[in-house]
Amino acid sequence: MGGVGTESGGIVAEVREGEYGARVVAVEPGGAELIPLADRHGRPRSLLWTWMSPNLEFATIFVGVISIAFFGQTFWQAVAAILLGTALGSLTHAILSSRGPEFGVPQMILSRIAFGHLGNLLPAGLNAVVAGVGWFAVNSVSGALALASLTDLSKGLCLLIVVAAQIVIAFFGHNLIQSFERYVLPLLAVIFLVASVVILSKADPSSVAGGKGGLGGFLLTVGATFGYAAGWNPYATDYTRYLPPGTGRPAGIYAGLGVFVSCVVLEIVGAASVSIPGQTSDNPTAAFTGHLPGVVAHLTLLAIAIGAISANVINIYSGTMSFLAMGVRLPMRLRRAIVAVVFGVVGSVVAWTGLDDAGAKYENFLLIISYWIGPWLAVYLADWVLRRRHRVDGFLFDRSHNPVAGFVAMLVGVVVSVWLFSNQSKYVGVVPKAHPSFGDLTFEVGFLISVVLYVALFRLQRSKQDEVLVVPATGTPPEDAPA
Repeated sequence: MGGVGTESGGIVAEVREGEYGARVVAVEPGGAELIPLADRHGRPRSLLWTWMSPNLEFATIFVGVISIAFFGQTFWQAVAAILLGTALGSLTHAILSSRGPEFGVPQMILSRIAFGHLGNLLPAGLNAVVAGVGWFAVNSVSGALALASLTDLSKGLCLLIVVAAQIVIAFFGHNLIQSFERYVLPLLAVIFLVASVVILSKADPSSVAGGKGGLGGFLLTVGATFGYAAGWNPYATDYTRYLPPGTGRPAGIYAGLGVFVSCVVLEIVGAASVSIPGQTSDNPTAAFTGHLPGVVAHLTLLAIAIGAISANVINIYSGTMSFLAMGVRLPMRLRRAIVAVVFGVVGSVVAWTGLDDAGAKYENFLLIISYWIGPWLAVYLADWVLRRRHRVDGFLFDRSHNPVAGFVAMLVGVVVSVWLFSNQSKYVGVVPKAHPSFGDLTFEVGFLISVVLYVALFRLQRSKQDEVLVVPATGTPPEDAPA
């Protein structure tokens, strides 16, 4: 690994050690360091299945379900909110993903440019917990419930089976994850397409007695769907950093499309399923598949279990990246792989507590995600604009780069927006408590507060605008390596 320090002309990069290349059945070495040019491989179109497969699962469907069942929307109100919230989250995902081939580092390492090494502990720490534990638990629960409905095994045993599969794939790392997502996509796509056709053919959107949620319910749905799509944002460059430089724009387009198409289709199907009478169950997956004929129902339960695994291998992997981006120093060559196992074990314990009352817990979780991602995005994107046309890669590994603007802007944005506008079962903010029709404007307000505050503080802090990254000789490509 390249040392951290300065050379005449810039900061010396931390370069991922070991040989990896395009091997699939090999444990990815290193941690969250820069990927050398000699090890870059892949094509941008691979991002389509990388981001489509993880959303072909029941957690996506349930976002549509809660838009009507919990937020009181009519079907067409739900569709409009789903399109808006998902479009916003997918657009930011595309923008962030496009930066990976240029910098060659995980998303939460890039976050250091705006937040600095110490300030980055806030977003990286939050994402490590949300991705490696929170999302892992959410998807493990949906996969376990599906497997339990399919096999009649106990929910606890099914959870252990799903968790074991997820940890093994995440342990091997980037290349196996990409291959897994590619090969499960056709299976998941065909099964969910058939299930979607059946659900939509039985649905009667006009029968949904929604509309009681009004504007508040609409904004809650926008927040939940944005939170679901944008939940992938802090992982964005984790899966584009291995691509060759110059491929950023197509990588961003494919990544954004993968999230948008898969989320919109299944969320709308989930909303439509609420309009079909006759099925109630404490198991949300069983309630959904109860509308399907026998063989299709069984195949859909299988797809839900596989889809949960597909989502969680990404959650564990990126949770690990975020943890290592906090600056944790682990000497072993397989530090990423070892940390992935630890996150999997902790996440499975949390998932065990969520096997009951999964629906209400999931609603709260989706909103909480948007509460912190909105302000983090505000700081990250504002910094990107303010530093345009400047050389900033040296900030990635400069431990003395510790501006306060990003940390303060994000923290104030989160605290103030939650205090004023949060609207969920755990806490209702000042505004919705007095005016319930406002719904939940937390992520929108948090984004605006953080943008304004960061721009003001950025201009006051007088930090360096440029810093060059120097890649050690061991991290440079051979002369015949592709550009």
